[in-house]
Amino acid sequence: MESVEQGLTAQPSDAAEVRAAGHPRRKRTVAVLSLLGATLFWAGNYVVGADAVHSIDPLSLVFLRWAIALVPLLLIAQLVERPSWRAVLAAWPWLLALSVCGLLGYNLLLYFALEHTDAFNASLINAFNPALITLAAAVFLRERLTPLAVAGVVTALAGVLIVISGGDVGRLATAGFGTGEVLMVGAVVVWTAYTVVGRLAPKVPPITATAVQAAVAVALLAPVHLARGGLALPATDSGWASLLFIAFFPSVLSYVLWNRALTVLPAGGAGVFLNLITVFTAVLTMLAGSVHTAAQFVGGAIVVGGVVLTNAPAFRRQQRGRQLPRR
Repeated sequence: MESVEQGLTAQPSDAAEVRAAGHPRRKRTVAVLSLLGATLFWAGNYVVGADAVHSIDPLSLVFLRWAIALVPLLLIAQLVERPSWRAVLAAWPWLLALSVCGLLGYNLLLYFALEHTDAFNASLINAFNPALITLAAAVFLRERLTPLAVAGVVTALAGVLIVISGGDVGRLATAGFGTGEVLMVGAVVVWTAYTVVGRLAPKVPPITATAVQAAVAVALLAPVHLARGGLALPATDSGWASLLFIAFFPSVLSYVLWNRALTVLPAGGAGVFLNLITVFTAVLTMLAGSVHTAAQFVGGAIVVGGVVLTNAPAFRRQQRGRQLPRR
């Protein structure tokens, strides 16, 4: 789900709105299918990533992922967004911070977590992220936090605790948290920081921002690999297949599909589709033969319910905005 928050805030251009007006039903159908594809591939990052970390270490996986994705991201950014590169480079401190938090910090913690916990568990904990972002925005960005949003955050947190404890929350007081769960909570916190920084940063076209952040991630990790004595490559054919899937589908194609959909659908409406990442992860892992517990399903449902409750005021404001006459 990397750099998704920037995509959520991107707004379609006037030209895009004019094009969308030609065939609204067809455009909306294609946009919905694009969002489904984007979230399916992001869910695939959890499932395939859990397999990839068995044949390649997380540091090498993150480096190779963005090194392979960098060229297509740059080409697509230039062809689709045609950014002013001078203006983009002027925002380098912000892009550096975003890369460290998002493309490096989040992904490293995610892949390290997947060495210790399953993909579905990781996606369930990650589903708490929108609620935590709402709380962080109130603290650091002085955004209004309603009683309904507070209730949503608390509800989502309760769901996460059910998932982490396997349904026995009292067990956490004696047994503590598992390594994978702690790392995944760290990933959620880091992504929240990424989101807060992203809302303060100068506006950069989303695919361009992702491409530049990928370049920064590769540049920062290259000396680390040199110090470690070289880059570790996948040891098996399935490892290579997992790496290439991660490098192209969730790293490139998801961003293209997501931002294409945002030329037709409002950002808030598109954001609802992010909850499908957990749903798709559950389906994919069950198709792969994994057996899930009742605590995972109950806790996951509570997390998603809490996230919906947290964002209900924003959805209502957006709905009222759509009902207002255009000037």
